[in-house]
Formats: sequence, C-alpha cells, structure tokens
Amino acid sequence: MDYKKIAADILKHVGGEQNVAHLGHCATRLRFTLADDSKPDVDALKKTQGVLEVVNKGQFQVIIGNNVIEVYEELQKIGNFAQQNTNTQKGKRKVGATILDFLVSVFQPLVPAMAGAGILKSMLLLLSVFNLIDETGQTYIILTSISGAVFYFLPILVAITTATKMKANHLVAAAAMSILLFPDMTKLLGEGATLFSIPVTNVNYAAQVFPSILGVMFYAYMERLFTKISPKPIRVFFIPMMSLLLTVPMTLLVFGPIGFEAGSLLTTAILFLFDKAGWIAVGLLATIIPFMIATGMHKALTPYAINSITATGKEFLLLPALLAHNMAESGACFAVALRAKNTELKSIALSSGISALFGISEPALYGITLQKKRVLYSVVTAGLIGGLSLGLFTVSSTTPVSPSVASFSMFIDPEDSNNIIYALLGLVISFVSAFVITLFAWKEDKEKAENTVAEHSPDKNVNVDEAVHIKQPVSGKVIPLSEVNDSVFSTKVMGDGIAVIPSTGELYAPADGTIKMVFNTNHALGMETTNGAEMLFHIGIDTVQLNGKYFESLVKVGDEVKAGDLLVKFDLNKIIEEGFDPVTIAVVTNKDQYSVKVEDVKQADHNGSLMLVTALGN
Repeated sequence: MDYKKIAADILKHVGGEQNVAHLGHCATRLRFTLADDSKPDVDALKKTQGVLEVVNKGQFQVIIGNNVIEVYEELQKIGNFAQQNTNTQKGKRKVGATILDFLVSVFQPLVPAMAGAGILKSMLLLLSVFNLIDETGQTYIILTSISGAVFYFLPILVAITTATKMKANHLVAAAAMSILLFPDMTKLLGEGATLFSIPVTNVNYAAQVFPSILGVMFYAYMERLFTKISPKPIRVFFIPMMSLLLTVPMTLLVFGPIGFEAGSLLTTAILFLFDKAGWIAVGLLATIIPFMIATGMHKALTPYAINSITATGKEFLLLPALLAHNMAESGACFAVALRAKNTELKSIALSSGISALFGISEPALYGITLQKKRVLYSVVTAGLIGGLSLGLFTVSSTTPVSPSVASFSMFIDPEDSNNIIYALLGLVISFVSAFVITLFAWKEDKEKAENTVAEHSPDKNVNVDEAVHIKQPVSGKVIPLSEVNDSVFSTKVMGDGIAVIPSTGELYAPADGTIKMVFNTNHALGMETTNGAEMLFHIGIDTVQLNGKYFESLVKVGDEVKAGDLLVKFDLNKIIEEGFDPVTIAVVTNKDQYSVKVEDVKQADHNGSLMLVTALGN
C-alpha cells in the first residue's frame, strides 16, 4: 500500500496544509482541526484508497484503520503541522461540539424510560380501542400512570442526568429540583408566593426539562465553590446545605421561569415552522437526516422532541421524518441485498436492512448508504417522498423513540384514529419507493464483486486453515458492538467483534498471537492471531486525549503472546473520573478475509470463549 500517496490525497482533499490547524491521530483515525470546514471534499476523501469512512463530529475525522500510524507519519513528512497555532482554532471548533455533547449526555439517558413508558401507554390505548381492556378500570389507570409518572417527574430525572454530566452530586441535585414538584410548593405558587419579598412566578414545572437543567448547572458551580472553602470536618453537611440554600431560591426566582419560557419558545418556534411549511418541512428534514446522523447533529433535536411531547403530548416533525428515513434505509438495503452478487455485501445489506426496519439505521447508513452514492440518492429521494406524505397527513408521534415496526404503536393517537393509518401509509411509501428506486438505479461495482479472498496473500508463517477461539480480553460485562457509543465501532466499520464494560483495569491476550502495533498512548494495540486474523483492542472512547496517562503496556511490537498473557494495565477508576467511557473494544479488522462468529455470552471472565474466527473459504 502506498502510504505516501494516501497521505498526499487526504491532505489535498481536506483543503491543503493551510487548512489544517492541528493534526492528531488515535488507533483507527486521523483527527483534524480545520481552519475552514467548507473546504474538505468529503466525497473525494471517501473514494481515496485506504480511507474507510469520514466523520465530522466537532472534529474532522478520517477513519483509516490499522494503517493509521503509517499514513500519519507520511502526513507529518509532507506538512508542517506541529508549528500551527491551535489555541484559537480549538476554542472555536469546540463550542458547538461541547454544546451537542452536553445535550446528548443530558437527554439520551432519559430516552429508554420515556420510550418504554410511552410505548406501554400506546399499547394500552390500542387494547382499549379493541375493547380488550376497560379504560375506566383501575388496572388501566394504574398501568397508564406509569407513563404519566415518568413524564410528570421529568425535572427530577433531568436533574440526575445533568448533575452526572456536570460531575456533581446527582442525588442532592435531584433533591434540589424536587422542590419544583413538591405539593406544598405548587399549592403556594398557585396562591401567589414571595421569597425575600420578591414575587415568585407561578409555573407548572411538571414534565419540564429546561428549568431543571439551568438549576442543576447553577447547583454544580455552588457545590464546587463550597467544596473549596468548606472545612473538611463539616463537608458532609455544609456543602449540600449551602448549595441547596442558594440553588433552590435562585431556581424559583430566576432559572425556573427562564427555563420554562425557553422551552415554550423552542416548541412554539418549531410548531410555527410546521404550521407555515407543514408537510414540506417534514419531507425536507427527512432528506437531510442521513447527513445529520453521520455528523451526530440529529441528537441536537432530541431536546425539542422531548419538550414538544411533554408540553403538547405530540411531535409532528422529527419523529415522522425519522420514520421516513429509517424505512427508506431499510428498503434500499433490501434492494441491494437482492441485486448484489458479492456474498459479503449481500449479507451486510440484508442485516442492515433488518436493523433499519427496527429503528437502528446506523449500520445501513455507514455500511451501505454512505459508501454507495446511488443508494444515498435513493434514500434521500425516498425520504423526501415519504416525509412529504407523512407531513401532508400531519402524522404525529407521542413517544420520543426511534420509529420502527416494533415501536409503531407510538403513532396511536386517541384524539385521531386515522393517525396510525396515515403513519402506516407513510411507512409503506418510504420503504417501497426506496426499494424500487434502488433496485433500478444501483449497480454493483464489478471490480469489488469479483474481488475474492483468494486474491489476498496470507503470511506464510500463519495457518489460515486454523479456526481460532477468542477469549474475553477484559473482565466485566460483555455487550454487543451496537451498544458502543462510537459509530465507527458500533456500525462495524472497523470490523466485527465484542465490547466489554470493564470491572478491572487489565487487558489480556484473548488468543495466541503476535503483537503488531502498540499505540504510543498505550490505550490501543493490535495483534495477529495464529491464523492471520488481525485484532484491534481499544480501551475506552476518546481516551487518546489522556495522552497515555493511566495506561501501561507490558508488551512491545513483535512480542509473541499466549492466551491469558497480561498485555496492558490501566487505572479504570481514574479514567472514569476523567469523564471517559471505559468500554473496551475487541474487533477483527481484516473482515474481508475472516468470518467472525460472536457467541451469545453476557458475562464471563477472560477465560471464556466469546468469538470464533475463521478464514473465509475454510
């Protein structure tokens, strides 16, 4: 592979040396801070040999894989990046990413509770429609109250997630915000209350999110302040006492009313847009959702969706547009699976189509859509058609969850029995139009279709006929890659494998092999198993930013290791305290040559076998 040419092409397509304010890399990707985000030619980058994917989430990332170090070194030779002044650029680049990260961290953990409660309520509504349950009976009232309770106490749930993000005491923060829902307080506000002779605005804080966010942000700073000035012997009560004493009055007088008005203004603005643009707005949003998901920007709309549902009980824009997009992704992937001759592509397209059908569109987006331009055109077109139809019928959703065939009851509306019928019609239109357009527009790349494993020349020192069992590399809870909070790994762009939420800070060799790469920050390494499979181990998400702190490698490149040998030690508690996700990933990166069968193992120690890796054709 010509790393020099790859580096030159990448530098050209990101806008040249002058457009690079800073260049870094981790175990799989080049990380650029760019002076001008409009200059990169993303399409050309994705076509560049050696480039697996391009991601822009506050930082421009070019996914390379195992050869990232070689490409990085060639870039350093042809560009003078080390002398660039990055302080100003970093500050500018990080503002949007920081805000997005904050919103996602606060709202994303809330979605399962709201989705579960919301879908349960919609299922009960469906049962009542068919007279299978008495909606005036106590059973129905108790079960529907599950959903009501989740949304009513949303300020307390938001307080917990916000405090967690702010690294403050989440239980004290929840206690501070519970005042907003305390019966005696709500009664007092209704009668007209004053605090220090200052009138307190009467606000119904049930199901509100922004008052709690602002209040907890203030609490977090108060907690830090009193932690610094409090004598250690009395910290246990002095810090929470003083923080509560200042936070609660400020929330009632200032942050609560401001947050309430901000949420109302946001919802009003979106509803105004929908009222004026209507069905066109849904269609247009559905066309740009693939690009929003690719950059992570779709998560910025989560606060709006939650606030709209909590304020009005319905959401007319984002969730219908997501329905159109998910079904379009699914239909397009099924068409590719039908037409593809390459067995690997057919398998990826089929599994991605099924995932999108059930509301998980990332595998389809990264594995098929963004890699096949004609498929992308088909998805965008079908999304527009489906979105316009959903907007035209003013379809609304009552639950903030990714729309799918499994969660379709989210479109049940007790006030409009036709809503779910129109939603079903939009689903069919999106799926069928994407399937038909892709079926006729997409043509398989013959060069790729004819590419076989036989064309690869395996190392003569490895036994490719051997099937290798991969044991658990880290003690802890095993989770599927789809649950990893990094799209490069969760969508299997880097390869198939498993992830572990570690309980100890030790990484073991999961099989016999040879160490091929040790990253300079020791948070990642690569090894080749005895049958030639190339494995990448990555400890934590974005832990490259720790610059090697808390990591100690016990091996070096070229070392022969046996299954169970200790490879890396890392301080798990310190990594978590620094705010990083410690999930550890193990993937087979030469996926074009090896099949990976992942066992259904939920929990095991590093002596348990989790994967079977076999050379294709064996």
